[in-house]
Amino acid sequence: MIKIDIKKSLFGVHENTELEVNIEIKSGTFMAISGTSGSGKTTLLRILAGLEEAKGEIVVDGNVWLNETKSLKSQKREIGFVFQDYALFNNMSVEENLLFVKKDKQLAKKLLDMTELSLLKDRRVINLSGGQKQRVSLCRAMMNRPKLLLMDEPLSALDSVMRLKLQQEILSFHKEFKTTTLMVSHDPSEIYRVSDRVLVLEHGKIIDDGLAKDVLLKTNGSQKFSFEGELLEINKVDVIYVAVIAIGQQLVEVVVSESEASHLKVGSKVSVSTKAFTPILNQIIDKYSTK
Repeated sequence: MIKIDIKKSLFGVHENTELEVNIEIKSGTFMAISGTSGSGKTTLLRILAGLEEAKGEIVVDGNVWLNETKSLKSQKREIGFVFQDYALFNNMSVEENLLFVKKDKQLAKKLLDMTELSLLKDRRVINLSGGQKQRVSLCRAMMNRPKLLLMDEPLSALDSVMRLKLQQEILSFHKEFKTTTLMVSHDPSEIYRVSDRVLVLEHGKIIDDGLAKDVLLKTNGSQKFSFEGELLEINKVDVIYVAVIAIGQQLVEVVVSESEASHLKVGSKVSVSTKAFTPILNQIIDKYSTK
């Protein structure tokens, strides 16, 4: 069991914001952490890794990592960390990167076999593709058989095919080593595939916590779907109004009535849902907005 009860001031888009996380995580859980930029996702991982200071308490399987009088050094915390930018030694070979962490050739061979990197073990990291580098980074993070594996958007720079492959490899490691895993991700499909539990942060606070299906499938009543996006513009076409909305990496057009259009503001956050195949557009009020 991992108990986390921490506070940390955040400095970014939203000034004077404090990260406040008080949760318990069952050992062996795969938790995805999602939320807007600046909400504290990476800071939470860095606090757990001992790379940033915070007030509060962290207890892992009965061992105190952080409290009022103690802060265990990063090297003594049983963690593995997979960074977005790989953080590998480019002048070393694949195998040397792993053995730098721990001189265990048997474990290194097992990890390289699991990720289909055995034939590349003598190749210098600088000559690998992005996907191969991230797999090496994942293997290296597992060399200490960590109790806690932390991953900060590890697949965001990869194409969809490679992302799917590495998602499967991450799950294989998770099941094989039964490591408690916390992964920051913005990709709903990725979160749905890999996680047991999803934690959503906004302005440093937990706004949702539960199963991926419950957190990600935001529908009410007989709604068939519901998405959130940004209203880019509203155009009048003959007698109708067409709203252009950015949802993720895609733009969609939704026909709205004149009365609906009069209550919508360009640049605002909106939800797009459908009921009986008729889209319904609602503006979302940001409780943190000063406007």
